[in-house]
Amino acid sequence: MTAQTRDPGPARPVPVIEIRNLHKSYGNLEVLKGVDMVAPKGHVVSLIGSSGSGKSTLLRCANLLEDSQDGEILFEGEAVRWRGEGLARHPADKAQVIRIRTNLSMVFQQFNLWSHMTILQNVMEAPVTVLGRPRAEVEEAARRYLAKVGIGDKCDAYPAQLSGGQQQRAAIARALCMEPRALLFDEPTSALDPELEQEVVRVIKALAEEGRTMLLVTHDMRMAADVSDHVIFLHQGRIEEEGPPDRLFGAPQTDRLRQFLSATA
Repeated sequence: MTAQTRDPGPARPVPVIEIRNLHKSYGNLEVLKGVDMVAPKGHVVSLIGSSGSGKSTLLRCANLLEDSQDGEILFEGEAVRWRGEGLARHPADKAQVIRIRTNLSMVFQQFNLWSHMTILQNVMEAPVTVLGRPRAEVEEAARRYLAKVGIGDKCDAYPAQLSGGQQQRAAIARALCMEPRALLFDEPTSALDPELEQEVVRVIKALAEEGRTMLLVTHDMRMAADVSDHVIFLHQGRIEEEGPPDRLFGAPQTDRLRQFLSATA
C-alpha cells in the first residue's frame, strides 16, 4: 500500500510586513524587548499603548528608519540583511533598504511638507525624483490623490495657506502617490484640533475600507476600534495583549490594558 500524500491546502499569503523577536535599544535603554508582529496584505494593524511603550519605535524599525539590535524584519517574505551585532548592527544592503522604504510610505505626526513648494509639487516630488516616473503621469496621479483626500482644489496653494487637517491630508496624498505596498501612520491626528482631526480620521477610514495594508500608531481608540483588523497593545516594550478590536476593547484580558483603556476613555 502506498502512503497517501496529504493535501497541504491553499498556501497562506505572505505578509507585507513581518517582525520576529525584535529588540531595539538606545544605549543602555531597551525600548523593544522581543516583539513579534504580522501585517497581512489588506489588513489594518493598530499599535496602542501609553507614551514610551515603544509604538513609534516599532513603526520606525519596520520602515528601517531606526536600526534594531536583534530579531528579523521581513518585507513580503524577504528578510532584511544585516551587518554587525548589537548596537553595531546595521542593514547590509543599501539598495534593499531603499527598495523597502519606497514601498512603505510613512505619514508622520508633523506634516513635513516643503514650505517653498505648492501642495501639488509636494505630492509629486518623491515619485519623480526617487522613483523616476514620468512627470505627466505623476501629476495626473497626484491630482487624483489630492481629490481623493478632499483637497483637490488646493493644488496650487502652499502649505502655510492650509489648515493642519488639510496639510495632513496632503501628506497622506503624498504617501499614496508613491503607490506603496503599505502605509505607515505615526500618530497622524495627535497634532490636530478635534474638529480637524475628524477630517483626517475620515480619510484613514476610507483607505481602510479600500483594503489597503496599514500600520497605525494612534492615541485615538475609537479610530483603532473602527478601522483595525488587529490591535496590538504595547507596554514597556513588550506586547501585553493583542487580538481583534472587538475583543481588545470590549473584553480586555489583562489589568494593564483595562487600566490603559479606562485612562483614555
